[in-house]
Amino acid sequence: MGILKTLWHRLGSPRWFFHMMAPWQTWLGGLALLLLLTGSFWGLVYAPQDYQQSHSFRIIYVHVPTVIVAQSVYMALGVSGFVLLVWRMKLADVALKAMVPFGMAMTALGLFTGAVWGRPTWGTWWEWTDARLISTLILLFLYFGLYALRESIASAEAAGRACAVLAIVGLVNIPIIKYSVEWWTTLHQGETLSMTGIKMPAEMYIPLLINILGMYCLFGYVVIARMRNEILRRERETNWVAAWLRGDGRTGMESMSEH
Repeated sequence: MGILKTLWHRLGSPRWFFHMMAPWQTWLGGLALLLLLTGSFWGLVYAPQDYQQSHSFRIIYVHVPTVIVAQSVYMALGVSGFVLLVWRMKLADVALKAMVPFGMAMTALGLFTGAVWGRPTWGTWWEWTDARLISTLILLFLYFGLYALRESIASAEAAGRACAVLAIVGLVNIPIIKYSVEWWTTLHQGETLSMTGIKMPAEMYIPLLINILGMYCLFGYVVIARMRNEILRRERETNWVAAWLRGDGRTGMESMSEH
């Protein structure tokens, strides 16, 4: 408990996060590149074609990881919003701002690749009666709303609180997306990957799992990079940022341990 309490208090320090996450940013970026190249090449070139969908099924190696991560990003937004409202942690607001553009891009890419997949599979680019399509579109609108809300409110503190409330309220859409294929009749097939089993041969699902893991690493890399940039922007008037920009090594974790 003592370690968790110390970590929790340190997360209240943007300076600590900035220095602590520097190596994580590097490692996650390299790992994301390696995993996504491996999974994509394996899935697009070496994985066998589907007996029903032929080669068109290969878009799952882009589509599925993006939509899974898009939902995970929004859940992370909800958690960050809760932390901001309850504990007023500045780093939670930094995370809120950093995650929205990435989640928005992943949701848009997921909808686009889904439409490309749907055209040869269902015979249509879009179906307004499909619950999963509509609930995912709502997710994209929520991301747009969070971005617009942040930009439209002059006060940074008020903008953060407003975004936190919207992020928490929007969480209700996540289980709707996940269970829409069970609750309603949709064009979408059932879950291919789930906690109860995998409905694909290993040579097809292994590269998919690699790409999903790679996309999560990309999420970590992008968000950490954006958070560190935002911390520099917000703390630009402080001495430690000025010293870091000058390349003073004592602005790192070793100097922080003295205080």
